[in-house]
Amino acid sequence: MYIIIVGAGDIGSQVLDLLTRTQNELVVIETDSDVAEQVSRDYDALVLNADATMKETLIDAGAEQADAVITTTDQDATNIMVMLLAEELDIESKVSVVQNPEHMEIFRRIGVNVLENPQRLIGEYLVRAVQRPSVKDFMSLAGGAEVFEITVTETSPVAEKTLQEADSAGLLGNDVLVVAIERGEEVLTPRGETVIHAGDLLTVFSKEGVTGEVMHTFTGKDE
Repeated sequence: MYIIIVGAGDIGSQVLDLLTRTQNELVVIETDSDVAEQVSRDYDALVLNADATMKETLIDAGAEQADAVITTTDQDATNIMVMLLAEELDIESKVSVVQNPEHMEIFRRIGVNVLENPQRLIGEYLVRAVQRPSVKDFMSLAGGAEVFEITVTETSPVAEKTLQEADSAGLLGNDVLVVAIERGEEVLTPRGETVIHAGDLLTVFSKEGVTGEVMHTFTGKDE
């Protein structure tokens, strides 16, 4: 893929780290000359020390052949302007971070895939890690639903039961679904006859999120 990345700060550099591991042609646009120089030394990418809110800059970056543009700056106004220009230049895939949740709808109206305020998400993750240490990872969905990873304990009511037995006993409910089971080096697709063992790392979908009742189901504790 031919990808234009706008901004090479903390987020932009992480994007570069990931994309340079695969076969992608990358162009980075960065306004800070020192950062641009450092990126040109560290990554196999064309680096432009320029203003991406200027249409000519995106054209110089190869917008006519770009498959995607990713904006990672901490200024929503900059990101929105770049996305508007990308739309005008017919770049098919547009992705951006969004600092202010009130601006989310603006980005979506022009067909941008968005990541809301990364700093806030990190803060939310850290708070969750303190409040619910048994939850290893999570992703919030619309309407309060969540997908999360949790390790089954020996005191869990579902431990050593099949999923069918757990369901029949009313332990899972209609709004909780076990999506995957990681057992050692093996990843299992859950079936009705699959037995849940203590120590299993489960990927779970819960329509109501990680409630105390859900925590009790998998850990035997409400927290």
